[in-house]
Amino acid sequence: MIDQPLQGDALIKETCRRIRLAKKLWDAHNNAACRRERERALKLYNQLTKVQKEKIPQQLRVWLRYRSEKYFGAHRTPPGSKHRSSRRRR
Repeated sequence: MIDQPLQGDALIKETCRRIRLAKKLWDAHNNAACRRERERALKLYNQLTKVQKEKIPQQLRVWLRYRSEKYFGAHRTPPGSKHRSSRRRR
């Protein structure tokens, strides 16, 4: 069976589901899984039209675009990097 790309209400519903799952994983302090789901949600979110984006609940949009960007944005050190922080643990 070949999966058809999501469209319309199915795309909106799946985007909301992915954002909620990422938020749930964030609340559970499961950052690696949260990062993965957030990336998947963003990929879907970026496929939406402006009208479709307005159908996503505001709380989810805010978390996806602003709150999660603070912690998982491109400016952050990616997981598994070899660089150590400048602070030393004793």
